[in-house]
Amino acid sequence: MGELRFATVGTSAICERFLEALATLPDARHVAACSRSIERARALAARSGAVLSFASLRDLARCDEVDAVYLATPNGLHAAQALELVEAGKHVLVEKPLAANEREAREVFSAARRRGVVVLEGLRSLHVPAFSAIERVVAEELGAVRLVTLRFSKVTSRMARLRAGERVNVFDPELAGGALMDIGVYCVEPAVALFGAPDEVRALAVTVPAPGCGAPVDLAGEALLGYGDKVVSLSFGKTSDDLAPCEVQGERATLLWDHVSCPARLRVCAHEGTGGLAFRPETGAPVELPVEEPADDMACEVRDFVDAVRGVPAAVALRERLEGVTLASLRVMDEIRRQIGVRFPADEGRA
Repeated sequence: MGELRFATVGTSAICERFLEALATLPDARHVAACSRSIERARALAARSGAVLSFASLRDLARCDEVDAVYLATPNGLHAAQALELVEAGKHVLVEKPLAANEREAREVFSAARRRGVVVLEGLRSLHVPAFSAIERVVAEELGAVRLVTLRFSKVTSRMARLRAGERVNVFDPELAGGALMDIGVYCVEPAVALFGAPDEVRALAVTVPAPGCGAPVDLAGEALLGYGDKVVSLSFGKTSDDLAPCEVQGERATLLWDHVSCPARLRVCAHEGTGGLAFRPETGAPVELPVEEPADDMACEVRDFVDAVRGVPAAVALRERLEGVTLASLRVMDEIRRQIGVRFPADEGRA
């Protein structure tokens, strides 16, 4: 196989980041851009050196000069667009979340297996070296894990537009928007990747009527995942900045790290109980773990996707594992949304 020829669908900032990541790979290149606006598609293509531009997904799907597609459109469009591309024989890297719910994701993965193509959800934090280090420490150094906190909240400039009554894609339930799908997914998927599907889910959220449709949309929330022997707490939101670290508390030690969406500064605090009466944790000084920090963290997921398309065994195995993570995570998010009263068209079986 020669260079893997990529097309992009969408022209948002995350698409620009993808192109920066793609440029770091010597065996893949951007050849086509697609947008509802042919002018925007041509502008993006010109910036990257791509030679093809499309205003129609159907025309892109029929193009023999494209092998793989990066899909960066509103959440509610992901599944239907991925299915169209898969049926045309294209490999597809879908920006998170892969679909609006678990049912849609199963349809996409089933079609990909039938057509013999690769579909991968683009959640970059599961592909960086730091997450492999987190997995190793959790498995080997902490002892029995009992409590976990994964958190990600950041202020978004789109809140001002929402408050002004503007209909904004990221807060539009008709497009599978909301804080959970946009930012909470960064907490749900690492939890499932580390500990599997939970036995129980309990959730609360702050919701408001979405402009233009009046249906509830979530701005922030928390969820507890029960595993019998451990409890995982998830905190997410788009109205405030969460500055606290993530942590996994084990009976022998606690692991902390910053930025669940881009893990950094991993450190372990070993429990050093003296057996006496104490009113604060008895731990040693934090030991920072040396972890490779990629120059472009998104390049890690793109590299894994390209390698899976090429049939590299380790990447193929990772893709298969992450398919299960995607499905179980969407099942968790489906339940969270059920409890907080947020519904999408896809939940009614409508695309």
